[in-house]
Amino acid sequence: MMSVAARERVVTGTGLALVLALAWGYLWSSAESMELMTMPGMDLPSAVALAFIMWTVMMAGMMLPSAAPAIVFYDTMVRKNRERGSVLAPVWIFVAGYLAVWTGFSLVVAIVQALLQERMLLTPMIESASAPLSAGVLVAAGLYQWLPVKNVCLRACRHPFEFFATRWRAGASGAFRMGLAHGSYCLGCCWVLMLVLFVTGAMDLLWVAILTAFVFVEKLLPAAAYTSRIAGLALIGWGVWLLAS
Repeated sequence: MMSVAARERVVTGTGLALVLALAWGYLWSSAESMELMTMPGMDLPSAVALAFIMWTVMMAGMMLPSAAPAIVFYDTMVRKNRERGSVLAPVWIFVAGYLAVWTGFSLVVAIVQALLQERMLLTPMIESASAPLSAGVLVAAGLYQWLPVKNVCLRACRHPFEFFATRWRAGASGAFRMGLAHGSYCLGCCWVLMLVLFVTGAMDLLWVAILTAFVFVEKLLPAAAYTSRIAGLALIGWGVWLLAS
């Protein structure tokens, strides 16, 4: 018979998997209808709203897999404290704080997307139609991979125990604030990489999957610093090649 702890782990894992399935299902179903987001005559608020929904769902689908260790770690603490007679805020509050950060990022990117589309700098598949714009994004993303702030944020994402030990906050508001903090580190680690989707096509699901896998590898597997820097060199080289050609 499955223990209570095992059942709780299954419930948490199932809930996370369900959110990811819904996010990727939405992206898959809407990938072929993105031309609606560039319909002639569409006003800017409507374009921003549609783009905001798309980016919010996409960020959840891309970032939750690499946040799973921190989510599972917090869920384990909730369970262990309950066994000792104390109660921590449920894991969904921590996740809500984490996703709130990426929701804010999605709003900013949605506004940028709508403005670029208004100036005909993006195709209907949300892909850059400007070589200088593409090169600038790629070179910026590559350089960011080498900055010290990248390593600081990456370390916080890679070590959940250290994160919770140094940033612990009690109560429901504390769990939400910890989610915000962890999401902020992940944002600091990956925000420029997410802009690369403007180069590859934000609705090209193959590239969305590739970037999702890279973020997962960069955060969770050994030799992350080397992985980041090699990727940075590749991005810079790609940007220079685009500009030169």
